[in-house]
Amino acid sequence: MEKTTIQINFETLERLKSLKNSERQSYDELLNSLINNCEEERLSEEEINEIQKGLEDVKKGRVYPIEVVARELGIALK
Repeated sequence: MEKTTIQINFETLERLKSLKNSERQSYDELLNSLINNCEEERLSEEEINEIQKGLEDVKKGRVYPIEVVARELGIALK
């Protein structure tokens, strides 16, 4: 595998060190783990559209209080 070097600030290096799972974890492993987490957390277009639709419903008052929903579903709120 080819390797390269990158320049980062000392503060960034310290932050990366603090994120390592173990002393033996390489920075390549750490960075790939961070990238994978970012990719997994990225919202799809469908999810973004559903969130926007929900926000529009809230703005237009098309919502129900939690007490009403719980009562209709037979759920007791604490």
